[in-house]
Amino acid sequence: MALLGNLVKTGIRIKSRRRKEPSSALDAQLKVLQKLLNKAEKTAFGKAYDFTKLVGLRKAGEPKAKYKQFCRHVPTHTYNQIFNQWWYRTLAGEKDICWPGSPKFFALSSGTSEASTKHIPLTREIIRTNQKTSVRQVLTLSHFKDLPGDFFLKGILMLGGSTNLNFNGISYEGDLSGIQVSQIPFWFQPLYKPGSKIAQEKDWNKKLDEIVLKARSWDIGCIAGVPAWIQILLEKVIAHYGVSNIHEIWPNFSVFAHGGVSFEPYRNAFDKLVGRQLIYLETYLASEGFIAYQSRPDTKGMKLALDTGIFFEFVPFNDENFSSEGEMVANPNTLLIDEVTLGKDYAILISTCAGAWRYLIGDVIRFTDLEKSEIVITGRTRHFMSLCGEHLSVENMNSAISMVQKEFNVSITEFAVAGIKSGTLFGHKWYVACNDKIDEKELGLAIDRELKSLNDDYKTERGHALREIQLQVLPLSVFHGFLAKKGKLGGQSKFPRVLRNAQMAEFEDFIKEENPNINP
Repeated sequence: MALLGNLVKTGIRIKSRRRKEPSSALDAQLKVLQKLLNKAEKTAFGKAYDFTKLVGLRKAGEPKAKYKQFCRHVPTHTYNQIFNQWWYRTLAGEKDICWPGSPKFFALSSGTSEASTKHIPLTREIIRTNQKTSVRQVLTLSHFKDLPGDFFLKGILMLGGSTNLNFNGISYEGDLSGIQVSQIPFWFQPLYKPGSKIAQEKDWNKKLDEIVLKARSWDIGCIAGVPAWIQILLEKVIAHYGVSNIHEIWPNFSVFAHGGVSFEPYRNAFDKLVGRQLIYLETYLASEGFIAYQSRPDTKGMKLALDTGIFFEFVPFNDENFSSEGEMVANPNTLLIDEVTLGKDYAILISTCAGAWRYLIGDVIRFTDLEKSEIVITGRTRHFMSLCGEHLSVENMNSAISMVQKEFNVSITEFAVAGIKSGTLFGHKWYVACNDKIDEKELGLAIDRELKSLNDDYKTERGHALREIQLQVLPLSVFHGFLAKKGKLGGQSKFPRVLRNAQMAEFEDFIKEENPNINP
C-alpha cells in the first residue's frame, strides 16, 4: 500500500508541476471578467446594464477599459440589494435572471452579521469551479514533504451539513457543505467519510454520535471542517474510546483542512487532542464561491483562485469607503489585483458564474504576497469595534485570545464582543467560552493588556473614552445552545465575534432564560 501511495503522490506532484499558472494575475482576471460578461449578456441583468456594449468594447492600449466601463454600468451590491432586486426572481423559478438558466441548488447561509437566512444561488458552473479549486488544493499536498507515501490512500472525513436537501418544488436548498458533498465525483466516494448514509442525517448531535461509533473502523488521513465542530467531534471520539489523543484511534491523521473562522483561538485546544504535529491547511470556501486556498507549506497566506470563474475587486477598508457600522458607501473606491498594496486591509467584491455581480462578500482580507496573490482574512466588514475610534479588528481579538490561552494554559473555544455604554462613556463586554477554571477579572485584564500592545488606537482610547473590559466566562454549552435555538448548530454555522445591539440583547436574554444559574 505504501508503494501504491508513493506512486499516487508522485503522480500528483507531476500533475501539479504541469499545471500552467496564468501569465499574470491581471490578465487572468480580465479574461474571467470577459467570460462572465459574454455568458451573461442575454440575461435580464445583462440587458439591464447593457452587457452587449461592454462585450463589444475595444480600446487599444487600455487593457482595463472594459473594467472601467463595467464599474460605470454596474452598481455594487450587498446581499439584500441583489436578492431584493434580482435573486428573488431566480428563487421563484424564473430563468436567465443573473446567469443563464435556473440554478438547481441554493445554499442557505445566515453568515454571521444578519439574522435572516440568505439564499445563495449555486449554478452548475460555480459547483464545478469549487470542485476545480478543491482539486488544486489537493495537488498542493505534494509539496508537503512530511506526508507519508500512503497518505493519499487514506480516508478523508468531511464534517458538514446534511446531504438530505430540502426541495421547495423548484430547487434544492441546504448547507453549502451538504450540497458540495452531494455532488462529489464517483472516484472520490471510496475515500469519503462518514459515507452517504451518515451524511444525510439532519440531527447534528445524532450525526456526531454515529461518526463516533464508526470511528475505530476508519483509517483517516485528512479531516475537513469548521474548527469548533471538529474539536467537539475529536473530544467525543477520545472520550468514547478512553484514549489520550486522537492519534490512538486514527494514527495516520496528518492533515486538517479548516476554514470559516480564524484557527488561532482553537490551536491550543487542538494541541491537547493530538499525539503529534498536524499539517494545518486553511481554505476560504464561502457560500458564494471558493475564494482562496493555502497552496504551500511555511505560509499562512492563501492563494486567490484568479482563473476559475470569480472576478475580484478590492475596496480599501477605511473611513472613506465604510461607515462606523461597517456599511459600504454607494460608490466605493475599487482596485484590481495589480493595484493592491501589502499590509493594507480590503473588503472584497466578487462577480461570479453563479450570477453575483459586484457583490460585497463581507470579509476583510490583507495581502501577504503580491507575486503569488496570497491573502489572509483579517475580519468582517461589520465585525470590528470602533465605538470611539479604537478600530479593534477581529484579528486583534483572535490574537489576544491566542496569547491569553497560552498565558493561563486554558482553552477558550468561543468568544464574542459587544459594545456597551459605561456611564457617559463606552466599553466592551466580552463573552468567553471556557470550561477550565479561570478568574474573570484576571482574564479581562490580560486581554486588555494584549489589545493595548496590538492596537495603538485601542491603547489611546483606553486612556480616554473607553472604560476597562467587562468579561463574563460561560460554559461552551451556552454558545452551542444559543446556536441550536436559532437552528444553526453544526455544519458551517459560526458564532459571531461581534454582537451588535439586537444580537447582544438576544444573547443576554438567552443566558437569563435558559441558564438561570449563570449571573449576567
